[in-house]
Amino acid sequence: MATALNPRPGPALLPTSVIGSHALPSWVWTAMEAIRAGTYGPTDVRETLDDAVNAAIRDQERAGIDVITDGEMRRWYFVQGFYDLFTGLEKLEPLRTQGVYGYDSPPRYRVIDHVTCPDGLGITGEWAYARHQADHPLKVTCPGPLTLTIHMQVRKGDAYNGDRLALANEIADVVNRELHALVDAGVTCIQLDEPSYSIIPGEISDWIALYNRAVRGVRARGTRVGLHVCFGNLGSRPRGKRRYGWMVPALMDADCDELVFEFANREMIELEVLTEVAQAKDVGVGLVDVKSFWVEPAEEVADRVRAVLRHVSPDKVTVVPDCGFFQVPRWLAVQKLRRMVEGVRIVRHELAGDGA
Repeated sequence: MATALNPRPGPALLPTSVIGSHALPSWVWTAMEAIRAGTYGPTDVRETLDDAVNAAIRDQERAGIDVITDGEMRRWYFVQGFYDLFTGLEKLEPLRTQGVYGYDSPPRYRVIDHVTCPDGLGITGEWAYARHQADHPLKVTCPGPLTLTIHMQVRKGDAYNGDRLALANEIADVVNRELHALVDAGVTCIQLDEPSYSIIPGEISDWIALYNRAVRGVRARGTRVGLHVCFGNLGSRPRGKRRYGWMVPALMDADCDELVFEFANREMIELEVLTEVAQAKDVGVGLVDVKSFWVEPAEEVADRVRAVLRHVSPDKVTVVPDCGFFQVPRWLAVQKLRRMVEGVRIVRHELAGDGA
């Protein structure tokens, strides 16, 4: 869409940001087991999650990230925690409970009625706390409507007669209400995350129409909107066809200011798609591999930034990790963020003409 872009937060050239989730401290993993078992009281839960958000914000700001998030610390396994907020679902047991945790391990949900979310997704509450803790600009993230349906089973004869797209359109309306509530609360930068475009069978044009339904009216209110498209990150493993070329024509119709892609884990292939995308949108480029324990040196990150700039001008680029850090240890996430910032600074100095 050839609409004017809402301005980017952060510095004019090569701002750094994150995708969404931050790595959980070890004590949060222990606490989450107790929370989900019901052994923590409401005050215990609030204090634990507040402290987790504080830690995520501090890690990002100390690493030098320009545009941060709250680390998605109040969520569980990306989308799984949201299912507690929906009605019209029956919880099923996982397909597999032994061995390595994978895409067949999470709980599933059968649709038994029209799916509703009467109290919203809770993201406005996340923002209400984080906005007062951060010194850097905040981006708010939300799973896209298609991805929110990924663990929901639709069948012939149910409320949607087995049509996932019909279900996802109702979820898109839930997302849209949440996004407008966020704008009402003062949010100026939102990102929707959709790893499902390469996973769930269907037409990419339908998925983009679904996304546009979820964000309708948001950009017109002056809030910047990004769409992050990746290939999955459960247990640091991808899923689906890991190519963007087939998606790009349809992605250009997405009502967003920025498209955000992963490149580092895919050995920096398909950078050429940025040339087309940047004609109408800003780009977020994933240049740090969150699926690897290798900590990229700053100069390696700088080389990746230089490769990107052969296809798009620096005033349209935001540098990010490939995906969220939920699946990696905290010490590793912090090191990767620091090296990413150092690498970007090298190139900023080069662009300013004052060396590294």
